[in-house]
Amino acid sequence: MRLSRYFLPVLKETPADAQIVSHRYMLRAGMIKQASAGIYSWLPLGYKVLKRIEQIVHEEQQKAGHIPMLMPTLQSADLWRESGRYDDYGQEMLRITDRHDRDMLYGPTNEELITDIFRSYVRSYKDLPLTLYHIQWKFRDEIRPRFGVMRGREFLMKDGYNFDLTKEDALHAYNRHLVSYLRTYERMGLQAIPMRADGGPIGGDYTHEFLVLAETGESEVFYDSEITDLTFGDREVDFDNVEQCQAVLEEFTSRYARTDETHDEALFNEIPEDRRRVARGIEVGQIFYFGTKYSEAMGANVQTAEGTQVPVHMGSHGIGVSRLLGAIIEASHDDKGIIWPEGVTPFHVGIVNLRQGDDETDAACEALYASFKALGLDPLYDDRDERAGGKFATMDLIGLPWRITVGPRGLKNGVVELTSRRTGESEEMPPEEAVKRIAAIYEGV
Repeated sequence: MRLSRYFLPVLKETPADAQIVSHRYMLRAGMIKQASAGIYSWLPLGYKVLKRIEQIVHEEQQKAGHIPMLMPTLQSADLWRESGRYDDYGQEMLRITDRHDRDMLYGPTNEELITDIFRSYVRSYKDLPLTLYHIQWKFRDEIRPRFGVMRGREFLMKDGYNFDLTKEDALHAYNRHLVSYLRTYERMGLQAIPMRADGGPIGGDYTHEFLVLAETGESEVFYDSEITDLTFGDREVDFDNVEQCQAVLEEFTSRYARTDETHDEALFNEIPEDRRRVARGIEVGQIFYFGTKYSEAMGANVQTAEGTQVPVHMGSHGIGVSRLLGAIIEASHDDKGIIWPEGVTPFHVGIVNLRQGDDETDAACEALYASFKALGLDPLYDDRDERAGGKFATMDLIGLPWRITVGPRGLKNGVVELTSRRTGESEEMPPEEAVKRIAAIYEGV
């Protein structure tokens, strides 16, 4: 993309109502615009990152054997009355009456709707196990929406639902999701710690939240510092292998890590003092096992091999797709702007032309741009007739992980400058070498 033809409404000043880093930088970088309290329009740059995050979630869900679908944003209140949650959910639920006086709601989650789908089509144990998921907009009428996309009213969420014959099978689905989520977050450049949590209005005896450590986190968290040394890395996991998934779960959950809702001071004090940590965390996902809570209430039964009817065991699993964008910025920024990890960056590399209109410099930039496009990479070429300082400030603010600077002085020596946004280190090299270096970085990302 050529920046002269892109819509990137960057701001020089920080909006007064932006309280945390991610909100400030998302507004300044022209990623979002507030439409009303807690509701945002996603402008082109923000939308690109949102779609990259969404794609990673899709890929990792399907690697784990989960099947994508799409459910509506509006749901019938009758389903929620059937499960018993319509009156219990509280004022966060946006309740609507249509022109025929039917009670509707803007879905905050989808346990009832997916259970209704399941009971309409699945009759036999032979159709299990089954995990369905979708990525869809949700609405929760927060009393005080704040912090931009971190605590908005409308948000994009992946929610998945497993259906299993037995508790043992359902707990394997739980473990499978935990492994899948660890892979998902690491691909986004995040370390998200699974922490013992409270089931809240969804319910369930087994639940873990995934939290990213950040000073601006809403939750107080307590953990053993050894857990921050764990990485999923390049390990290959067979998601059908019960023992393998269980081993990963035990590795990542055996050390103490809890939110303030489930914190146990006595257990925490058993950890050596030098490893005890108290910090703030941003929730970016949660997994639940809640057994037959919904299937019993809504008649979601299957026939067993012995011919008896039993309610299926269920769990649900959410990832805050739009919230992740803010969490990544909170975890990866400096005083100049955002620093995107390679896995989610809106553009793979920025090209800065230091002397727009100079024939040799223009030609070198065009050649770089064409080379990246030919490799299937997505460059952002700053071809504006602007001062060099303004171009560098824009690149730093929007946070592309790599920048190639092209100017007459370097071209006389046959080189361009490749700069890492994260470290600030620069290296001069021939243009062809810079292209190869960037291509190698993104191979397999």
